[in-house]
Amino acid sequence: MSDMERLKCMVVDDEPPAREIIRRYIEAVPMLELAGEFGNALHAMAYLQQHAIDLIFLDIRMPQLNGNEFLKAVKNPPPVIFTTAHAEYAIEGYELDVVDYLLKPIQFDRFIKAVNKALTFKGHHTHEPKAAAEEPKQENFIYFRADRKMVKVMLNDIRYIESMKDYVKVFTDDDVIITKQSLNSVEAMLPEKQFIRTHRSFIVSLSKVKSFTHELIEINKEEIPIGKLYRNEVLKMLE
Repeated sequence: MSDMERLKCMVVDDEPPAREIIRRYIEAVPMLELAGEFGNALHAMAYLQQHAIDLIFLDIRMPQLNGNEFLKAVKNPPPVIFTTAHAEYAIEGYELDVVDYLLKPIQFDRFIKAVNKALTFKGHHTHEPKAAAEEPKQENFIYFRADRKMVKVMLNDIRYIESMKDYVKVFTDDDVIITKQSLNSVEAMLPEKQFIRTHRSFIVSLSKVKSFTHELIEINKEEIPIGKLYRNEVLKMLE
């Protein structure tokens, strides 16, 4: 992945250990680049006025200027992911149209989910301090952590996804990717109009469905079950 494609990230948190965790997570994801790290919101605001930033990880409770006040003060801000130890403080953040909020202590799989949401966030754009930024097209891929690296998977290549207790298997046109993640978290990362949950253990790509009955979906000669609890919604989407 070239530097041109990497998201330039800013971390704003008055607690050094919290910044360290986000820094390590950013460094572990090839699509991300740490552009700035600040323990003071006022310093971060000054930096933002002079540099292009694609994504901000912003703590809510900080001295002098808290996260909500910071966001209100920035004109045309880039996508923001709140980081907080207090879930109740995130409510106002959603009113400010933030991408997501991460509850401390932040887990890596939850961090990846938030980053993927940022990629498909409506109105995603780079904050350009000196010129209006063009809104890029929605990204058509997601990343899964497998074999100690982040694997880029195009959404159009995914056939179906199967749960295996604490892991999921992602079946693509060319490969099978195994990642330690819950099926619920994967489902939240996928666009609703392109994928559907057919069973407690399966998600399928609607475009890959070759045939179906009330009990089964056929994808590339593989039979995927339709669970009773999901049947009405699945048949409604397929029909």
